[in-house]
This record gives sequence, C-alpha cells and structure tokens, in this order.
Amino acid sequence: MNETFVVPPERAGLELDEFLCLHFPGCPKGVLRQVIREGRVLVDGTSARPSQRLRPDQVLLVDLDEADLPEGPGAPECELAILHEEEDWMAVDKPAGIAVEPERWERSRATIAGALLRVAKDRSKEGDGLATRLRLVHRLDKETSGVLVVAKDLAAERFLRGAFEERVLHKEYLALVEGEHPLPEGEWDEIDLPIGADPRKSGRMVVDEHAGKPSLTRIAVERRFRGYTLLRCEPRTGRTHQIRVHLAAVGFPLAVDRLYGRRNELHLSQLKLRYKPKPGRPERPLIDRLTLHSACIAVPRPSHPEAPPVPIRSPLPRDLSQVLKQLGKVRAWAD
Repeated sequence: MNETFVVPPERAGLELDEFLCLHFPGCPKGVLRQVIREGRVLVDGTSARPSQRLRPDQVLLVDLDEADLPEGPGAPECELAILHEEEDWMAVDKPAGIAVEPERWERSRATIAGALLRVAKDRSKEGDGLATRLRLVHRLDKETSGVLVVAKDLAAERFLRGAFEERVLHKEYLALVEGEHPLPEGEWDEIDLPIGADPRKSGRMVVDEHAGKPSLTRIAVERRFRGYTLLRCEPRTGRTHQIRVHLAAVGFPLAVDRLYGRRNELHLSQLKLRYKPKPGRPERPLIDRLTLHSACIAVPRPSHPEAPPVPIRSPLPRDLSQVLKQLGKVRAWAD
C-alpha cells in the first residue's frame, strides 16, 4: 500500500515521525520509526531519518503493509472527563479499572490511550489525519483513579516527561489503608525505604535494603476510622508501586490490594457488625479495586515554565466516596 502526502504549510517544521503519527493514528510511533529506517518512507524521492524536519510542499511517499497498521487501542464506552485544558496540554480524570495503555496480552481492551485517540479524532477534520496527537506523559496503575496529564505537542511532551522524571511535580494521593495510623492529624511523616523488583514474583516490588533504589513517600492522616485510616501521600520518588509497597512495609496496606494487601474487595459485612445481606441476594462489594486515588498534581506550564504550577484536582470517585461514607457511619472515630 503506497500513500502520498504533500506537507501543508501548517505542518512544516514537524519531525517526520510526528507527521506520520498524525496520518496513521492507530499505529505505534515505534513502528513508524522502524518503517522510516527501513527506507520505506521517501521525502522528495530520498530516504530520510525519523527526526528529519519537514518543509512546506515536500512530497512524502509511504510504503506500508497491512501488518504495519495494527488495530488501534480500544476506547471505553464512557466519555473521558477533562479536568483542565490549555493550548499545549490537558489533564483528564482516569477511571479505575481501565489501563492507561494496551496490556501485553489484552491489546484489544479499552484503554485511556484509546479514549484519547477518540478525542483527537473527534476534534479533527475528516480525511486530514489528526489535528493534534494526544500524548500520555506518565502512567497510573490500572486500578488507580485520578489525575492523568496529557501533552498536545512534542515540545510539551518532552517538557512534562522531564518534569515527571526529575520529580519536580507535586503529587498527592489519597489512600485508604487498614489500621489506625498513630500519626497526629496535621503532622507529616516519611517512609524512606529502598524499593526493588521481587526476585520471586514478576511484576511485584519489595523493600530491598541492599539492591533497591532510594524511595521516599511523605504521609499525613486525612481522616481516621476504627480499623482504617485515610492517608494523604506525597511520593517524592517515582518507583513502581511505590505508595503500595511503602504502606504495606510499615504495616498499613491498602484496604483493597490484590498484590500487597489482604483483600481483593471490601464488603459492608466486613465493616458492620451483625450485618446480614438480603436473603437470596449475594452481597456486592463496596469497592473491588485499589483504594488509591491520584487526588492532585501541580502541573508546570510548558509554554510558561516561569509561571506557578497549575494544581489539578480530581474529585473522589463514587466507589471510594461510598466506602468512606459507610466507614463514617459504622466505624466513626471517637477521640
């Protein structure tokens, strides 16, 4: 399959791989870069580099096979809520239970990447490729809800990725944990424990005093219940599963955490004494995912780095809010 494109003036200056991403939105950027390196993309009749910047009216001849164009990521049925948007970036509200990017063995499942692709297509003119490619600059676990930051051009992507990698963004999570944390309200504590991969189980992390990477999480008590605590957590480093590993290591695992905690789901019968579900009806869980929520990220502006960061907040999702409501009723804390 050969396709020909003429670079319009408004897309002059784009790198070649970025230009192709707009016209083949379902194809991963890495695949398109490989196609370019194989010499199957000609610019004015000659082979090019993925990073080559394009000039107005240059002619691109692209030779792609059907195998080069995998089906794009699926999109969830629900609309993706936009929390804040500026010219070169936006923040969306990620629901729990939806992976940010396609998972290795479930490529066709709905993802946030698919939802963003749908948003980009809806904003583009018919037959002219994407007007803007929305780019994820960080991740949240599939079962975590909350603020997710997205770049709208390459410069913003590089700036925001750098901000995340250099840990200059202020991030706050809310974590419902087992146990009554003794930290006085209004005070902060630090969990300073190195984290590394668990050699016994793939995909799991552990505190590793010898080979782990330095990891720091600040915590404060947001609200206390009998047997449970809602903690505000500020990760100062960015290790995989950092908050989950740190809280479990100090004896306060998430109330629901299949990997590091004791439960896969939380029921009202586990909170309320002498609770009996209605006969003939199985009890439905109050929550069946991680009790962890990305509540706030203060995002620096890529186009105005000298300006104060923009605090983006995500409201508590319904399931976690319902759990806290029930805890307030049946496990209220008495000083």
